[in-house]
Amino acid sequence: MAVINDHHHHPTPQQKDLDSSRSVVRQAFALLVVYLSLGVLIYWLNRDHYVVNQTHPVVDGLYFCIVTMCTIGYGDITPNSVVTKLFSIMFVLVGFGFIDILLSGMVSYVLDLQESYMLDSAKRRDEPDHKTRSYIIDVKKGRMRIRLKVGLALGVVVLCIALGVGIMHFIEGIGWLDSFYLSVMSVTTVGYGDRAFKTLPGRLFAAVWLLVSTLAVARAFLYLAEARVDKRNRERAKKVLCEAMSVSQFFAADIDNNGCVSKAEYVIYKLKEMEKITDKDITPISKQFDKLDRCSNGKITLGDLLESSSGD
Repeated sequence: MAVINDHHHHPTPQQKDLDSSRSVVRQAFALLVVYLSLGVLIYWLNRDHYVVNQTHPVVDGLYFCIVTMCTIGYGDITPNSVVTKLFSIMFVLVGFGFIDILLSGMVSYVLDLQESYMLDSAKRRDEPDHKTRSYIIDVKKGRMRIRLKVGLALGVVVLCIALGVGIMHFIEGIGWLDSFYLSVMSVTTVGYGDRAFKTLPGRLFAAVWLLVSTLAVARAFLYLAEARVDKRNRERAKKVLCEAMSVSQFFAADIDNNGCVSKAEYVIYKLKEMEKITDKDITPISKQFDKLDRCSNGKITLGDLLESSSGD
């Protein structure tokens, strides 16, 4: 008898996500360096066509590119020629989507890495003598609990704001209230323009800080929305599982119309009620099953699988 497949250790979903995120990070870093370098070069060549309180052309160019990509727009560096205005238009249009996609990959990698470490740690502690429920990791689902993700994201936002306040106060020489005001207006990408970074160290700090903090705020709101959706789904699932099956639901669950509901049909029906799957999800899977079911007896046998493999 021919051996179809050897036994392999397949990577876990967490490992797959981590590998995918790592690949995105590498591409993101390379493209981000190229994109920012191009922006700084164009700024350097046209530095006389900007209204700016100059510190250093390269630092000013990097600072201008970051502020533009993050859509903050302090107004402390503005183009005043046709070439620089056209450059700014193209840079923000391309950079707006570019920075969101690529830097999201970077943040996802950090979160996936942290989640992987925490999950491995929780699994090592999950022994017969340790039945304490984990409030950090959902071991059954193999992922970090959503409330922890929200907490971590909000914690990063608070840390970014606090870091910004400290730098603005001690390096930019701004009062505590105004530092807090500018920090919040910056991470939320409001940027009224009444306050901005004016010193060389301040602009160097802002070039990195703005990239991280603006994305952290976006991620925090994303996880808050995810938490609300997750809560809604859990409540709906609980309601569906608690209700008894009516006659109309029996006929709806009887997919093959044979007068009885199998366990598979019941599971599919309940999943549809929970809105976890739809008919659009089921149809292609059914078609794939029919292709493997060479004898059309409603079952996939080893003979069907061998015949399907040889046909491919």
